[in-house]
Amino acid sequence: MAARKPDETPTSAPEQPPAAAVRTQEYSAGTGWEVGQTAPSDAFRALDAAGTGSPTGPVVHEHPGGYARQIVAKGGQITEGVRRELDDAERENEQG
Repeated sequence: MAARKPDETPTSAPEQPPAAAVRTQEYSAGTGWEVGQTAPSDAFRALDAAGTGSPTGPVVHEHPGGYARQIVAKGGQITEGVRRELDDAERENEQG
């Protein structure tokens, strides 16, 4: 019986591991009231005492007592919705 020859296929260079993925540097948007930033403090707005639930008055940074809606908590991200609500409050207070 003849002896088997080892596989004589040419060996290529060893397989290269996949290239390392490098994450891009991510920077914080900082603290402030612009979209994408971190809220520097809580933001509340009082609700109508008549029971309609409509927001009234200016944006305050401490709970105004009674019924109020919290717009954003300190350290929360300012989203487009939060920014829109802050702008609406500012606009209403400028009008009267």
